Amino acid sequence: MATQPEFSVNLSNFSGPFELLLGLLAKRKLDITEVALAQVTDEFIAYMKASPDLSQTSEFLVTTATLLALKAASLLPKQETAREDLELLEARDLLFSRLLLYRVFSEASDVIEARLREQRSFFARSVPLEPHFAALEPSLVLKATPLDLARLAADAITHQEPQVALAHLHDPVAPVSRELAIISAKLRLSGRASFDELTADAQNLPVVISRFLALLELFRADQVTFEQAGPMETLWVDWIGADTNIALADDYIGEQSE
Repeated sequence: MATQPEFSVNLSNFSGPFELLLGLLAKRKLDITEVALAQVTDEFIAYMKASPDLSQTSEFLVTTATLLALKAASLLPKQETAREDLELLEARDLLFSRLLLYRVFSEASDVIEARLREQRSFFARSVPLEPHFAALEPSLVLKATPLDLARLAADAITHQEPQVALAHLHDPVAPVSRELAIISAKLRLSGRASFDELTADAQNLPVVISRFLALLELFRADQVTFEQAGPMETLWVDWIGADTNIALADDYIGEQSE
């Protein structure tokens, strides 16, 4: 099969392979602003009409897009400040690095393709290990019986339900009825107390929660009133009830004491 000729360009200031043009641009031996990209594109289209190649077309689009961005950045008016000049130089260097990176991958693909083409005629052959190397192999001592191997295989493929410990999910129970009696006694004695004072001796969070629920039960039974200046402010509780037993809601009936 005939080899496709290399794509070349003929410009007013350069004539030769397209790869050589890219090399000169990458080495900054040719100014991008002096390259007529429109003419290069026209010549490539004519080249592709004669020998269509989707891979080369994709590579050309990537390369010319980078060159176009580089040329546009170079043609912009010069910036006034040193910082803006530095940013323009960094943008130009970034475009050059992208062009160099493309060339690296392009050349690497050519090397890989050449090696694959070269090694198509290679065939591996199976040979035993040389005697002086085979003598170095340790002797295998297998103590497991076929039954042992069968048991190991059965254990490996048998689905076992994961064991999840739930003990840490359950805190000690703090009965609302017990905490209701405690805070009722405190409020009867003081007449007024803050929620912080009512929970100052709480041993843990469940006790605090139970005392809050107990306060709601007292409020529902018109035994206490609440006062709070605003959100997140101190909650004050005033005792207005009588010395009577409070009937708990159904949610708390049947609670088990600690």
